[in-house]
Amino acid sequence: MAASENLWDNASQAQEITKSASEIRSSFSMLARLEDKIENVKIAQEILENEDDEALESELALNLKELSDTLDDLEEEIILSEQYDSYPAVVTLHPGAGGTESHDWVEMLLRMYKKWLDKKRFKYRIIDYLPGEEAGIKSVTMTVKGKNAYGLLKGEKGIHRLVRISPFDSSKRRHTSFASVDVIPLFEQDIDIEINKEDLRIDTFRSSGAGGQHVNVTDSAVRITHMPTNTVVSCQDERSQMLNRQTAMLILKSKLYELEIKKEEEKINRVRGEKKDIGWGNQIRSYVLQPYQLIKDHRTGIEAGDVDSVLNGEIDIFIRGFLEKNLLKR
Repeated sequence: MAASENLWDNASQAQEITKSASEIRSSFSMLARLEDKIENVKIAQEILENEDDEALESELALNLKELSDTLDDLEEEIILSEQYDSYPAVVTLHPGAGGTESHDWVEMLLRMYKKWLDKKRFKYRIIDYLPGEEAGIKSVTMTVKGKNAYGLLKGEKGIHRLVRISPFDSSKRRHTSFASVDVIPLFEQDIDIEINKEDLRIDTFRSSGAGGQHVNVTDSAVRITHMPTNTVVSCQDERSQMLNRQTAMLILKSKLYELEIKKEEEKINRVRGEKKDIGWGNQIRSYVLQPYQLIKDHRTGIEAGDVDSVLNGEIDIFIRGFLEKNLLKR
């Protein structure tokens, strides 16, 4: 199809075809490298069965490591093969009931995700930030770009529960806090969704972003409300009101597109008589710091006792566990 003379008669279709062709070539190239490494390992093993060769043993160890890494890449490609997995992501964190305690929990979660993103070398931007009145964060939204950003983060969507001795309680009592994490794909290219200007309310205000840069200087921050769906998007990252508006509109389109996708999925589920496993109100993971230390994902049953490592961004065990379980359901 990519070799067709009439390929570019339809530009958008041509882009999809060339992208698919590139992905297929990449997969075949990876399989070819895998076959080469397997053949090299076999040859080295046959030789070492008959003679000692330290240099060859070192080469075998290197080949096995490369083989393992290639298999991991291939496995990730299979796991992250759903429609929007390769897209950037929009991540939004909100506290549950509990005031300062839950605001602090949101700040802890944001730090955890930022540590994980730094280790992955993903790029992220905090585009909307509302600090808590006493401590923590009332709400925060960031965009994330990197290989399979949405695919890796989509399993974090849901309610996260924290149990600990509250640092804000003078009586040192144990508190339970909740925070919600929302993750949607970011559609940077044009998507087939119409937005009527009459349906939008656009407000400007002074930034209250983290870090203090250009805060309370100009009314550069933008809040857009899509009144028919009551979808609200804010952006205060840029110095320019125009750039903030462009970013907010991009995320608004992504949110409205996701709503349309959900409507279609709900129709299908009603026909099938199925229920979704993961809903907005469902607790997906518990982080218990006192009286014992344990983090448990309730969807997969995966547990981790080293809570400090997890809160410092070591969350791949939970991300991978969710993706593998999700793959089995397809």
